[in-house]
Amino acid sequence: MNAAPPAPAALLARSTCRALEQLGYASLLEFPLANGRRADILALGKSGDLLIVEIKSSVADFRADRKWAAYWEFADRLYFAVPNAFPVVLIPEECGLIVADGFGAAVLRHGVETPLAAARRKAVTLRFALAAASRLRHQLDPQAGLLPEL
Repeated sequence: MNAAPPAPAALLARSTCRALEQLGYASLLEFPLANGRRADILALGKSGDLLIVEIKSSVADFRADRKWAAYWEFADRLYFAVPNAFPVVLIPEECGLIVADGFGAAVLRHGVETPLAAARRKAVTLRFALAAASRLRHQLDPQAGLLPEL
């Protein structure tokens, strides 16, 4: 039996993470933030900078969801990843823009940088490390419990 094809958002996430990796970032999907929201992608760079990428697979998806404004306090930059046909004029100028398909992605614009305070950076980075370690452990041992939402 064949598996269902990945959803458009999953394809955008895959290609966006590939592009981020080429730029020196490690990425986690569906990352829980301290404010109760979940970032589609949280990426940690070699210099310790943090990016959040909000995936929008359609205009309807973009218009129906405004929670992304709550992500500014957890990253140095905020990006939107959208498909090739997305009308990019809808993306706010202060946000970065990534255009992606199922295979690759390109950063077309870097958004405004708003550096995190040192204490917030440390807290988010620690949560990133704990989540990554927990997910890896679960991959190695599916019977292991994942850490509770941080």
